[in-house]
Amino acid sequence: MLPATAPTADLHAAQLRRVRALLAAILPGNAFYARKLAGCDLTLGSFDDLANLPFTTKAELTADQSAHPPYGTNLTFEIERYSRLHQTSGTSTGQPLRWLDTPDSWEWMLGCWRAYFALMGLKPGDRLFFPFSFGPFLGFWSAFDAATRSGFFCVPGGGMSTEARLKCLLEHRCTVLFATPTYALHLGEVALKEGIDTAGSCVRAVVVAGEPGGNIAATRQRIEAVWGARCFDHYGMTEIGPVAVEADDGPGHMYLLEREYHAEVVDPATGAAVPDGTAGELVLTNLGRTGSPLIRYRTGDLVRLAAGVDPWGRVWRRLEGGILGRADDMIHVRGNNLYPSAIEAIVRRFPEVAEYRLYVEQRNALTDLRLEVEPTTGDGLALADAIGRAVRAELLFRVEVTAAPPGSLPRFELKARRVVRNEK
Repeated sequence: MLPATAPTADLHAAQLRRVRALLAAILPGNAFYARKLAGCDLTLGSFDDLANLPFTTKAELTADQSAHPPYGTNLTFEIERYSRLHQTSGTSTGQPLRWLDTPDSWEWMLGCWRAYFALMGLKPGDRLFFPFSFGPFLGFWSAFDAATRSGFFCVPGGGMSTEARLKCLLEHRCTVLFATPTYALHLGEVALKEGIDTAGSCVRAVVVAGEPGGNIAATRQRIEAVWGARCFDHYGMTEIGPVAVEADDGPGHMYLLEREYHAEVVDPATGAAVPDGTAGELVLTNLGRTGSPLIRYRTGDLVRLAAGVDPWGRVWRRLEGGILGRADDMIHVRGNNLYPSAIEAIVRRFPEVAEYRLYVEQRNALTDLRLEVEPTTGDGLALADAIGRAVRAELLFRVEVTAAPPGSLPRFELKARRVVRNEK
């Protein structure tokens, strides 16, 4: 494996070698890519030739699994070689993808997490807490396994109430909390009601993923205030693996693990590459997940690669501001293009907000938004008015803001579902 400070030319040469080796390993056994790459020039004489390979899309994978249930044909080996099953949440398509891994592919993912641990500055004495139930969603399964094999003291928090999880975290003096941004805040909300001082606990780092929040300044600041700890955002997908994470000395930017991924950023409409500093869709090829590979996978996630030299001296490219949004999450309202994260960035600046929900009402060609906010206490009427004025001042259009009774909006352990779309 190349270090994060490897010269760019060496990195590109290593990536090209890895892609060639991947293709040699998966073809012709992988029926999905044998069909998809038939007729393509796979000699790959130069690094630039990688862009000539076709994109892979989630729609293709979903259709393949529907046509060849239950796992599809993106499997390099016979089924007996596979040892793990995970699946996506299905929040973007409604149809979860099932994903299988061989022991070798699983070990590759654990190596990605070990690189994460080093970038985040985790220490041998750290105690890691995972406050969620381990289901088929990949979530932090790979993180937990990588951490235990790396010798960290790991505490699972599945099958517990939120109150019991807080007690467990404190009793075992855990120093690193892994959670979605939503659940990290919910733990803090419950701790406040129970008279627990989370900011005074042993927790020094909160690692978040699974939804926007870690990259939204107001949400990030709130998490750090609740826990008195550094918030680390990280990014990955069940079908692609662990991809990017913040370093302990570089907050606000996520480093792509380019020794294990070939990454591109393209125009979502045309598929053409965009220059660094320009927002576009992230396209990824995982270089070591041989049992269930993805080649030039269109993630649907919008990013901006930081331009210029990394001030910390690394050559792995940085996602400036993390994940900016989803290409399919854009809302067109009154001539404006809006991502839900823009609403969260405003709402989370108000510490009186316990939870919120955004309703998108589509009536023919017209789109209306309604924002429901739940106050920590009181009727929330003044809070709703203040948030409405803040949205109008910053986004330059009106949004109806109403107040929900305290405790009435749902809480989420894993991915939050705060955007409700209704078509009429």
